[in-house]
Amino acid sequence: MLDLIVHTLAWALSLCTPRPRGRHRLNSLPPLRIVPTSPPPPRFTERLDGNASRLVRPYVLTPTELRRQRERRRAAYLASLGIDTGPKHI
Repeated sequence: MLDLIVHTLAWALSLCTPRPRGRHRLNSLPPLRIVPTSPPPPRFTERLDGNASRLVRPYVLTPTELRRQRERRRAAYLASLGIDTGPKHI
């Protein structure tokens, strides 16, 4: 399959690229050699233990942080609509 893909790409490139002219012109393309390689070894050979690590969620916010984040998101959304929300007392 890979050999067919390589030959198809070589044919397509020969159509798109200009042919060399002159004295040192190549008569035919050399045969493409594909060297077989062994498959890579598996990355993980042992199972991971879920009990070995603590379950930590650093993204959990306090209620005041959630309120401030909600306000910032609302202000950004309204700013995208062209509505300016600023401090209550200027």
